Amino acid sequence: MNASTITLPPILELTIDLSDEQFFELCQKNRDYRFERTASGDLLIMPPTGSETGRRNVKVTTQLEIWNRKYNLGVVFDSSTGFKLPNGADRSPDASWIKKERWDTLTSEEKETFAPICPDFVVELRSKNDSLKELQQKMQEYMDNGARLGWLLDRKNQRVGIYRQGKDVEIIQSPATLSGEDVLPGFVLDLTDIL
Repeated sequence: MNASTITLPPILELTIDLSDEQFFELCQKNRDYRFERTASGDLLIMPPTGSETGRRNVKVTTQLEIWNRKYNLGVVFDSSTGFKLPNGADRSPDASWIKKERWDTLTSEEKETFAPICPDFVVELRSKNDSLKELQQKMQEYMDNGARLGWLLDRKNQRVGIYRQGKDVEIIQSPATLSGEDVLPGFVLDLTDIL
């Protein structure tokens, strides 16, 4: 038998009718891939990030966790965490945070699966092959589902899109830092070696 290689697009999109429980089980049994599901039920299969993106992403999550330990205002999540958004989509931001009071309203069972909640704060770090348009749509989806602040870190173009509830997206070219504003009081992300 000869081995053959197939090449798939960076993100494979399939339409499969899965219950929430079946989708969670699929994700658990295939941990080498990242799965998301759109509000219309399309299944997105993404390979793990490249090493360079993973290295930069951990810098974002680490800074967020250090701030959170100091202020203890909420809960921090990494890129492997899935959330069931109010519109029915299952999404996994690269880094996220939920205010403690909101997180504490969830049951233990809800916290063990893809929690049915939209994070208050989300970060997406654009990888080399990520579609900017698709990431912008994803960021808007977070805002439409209740996120209060979001950052789209676009390494390729050396800029950041700042998403705020009810406001137009602000684009900043090559910032050195970003402020958590009133959503993450006192948090400043140092973008050295991230952007």
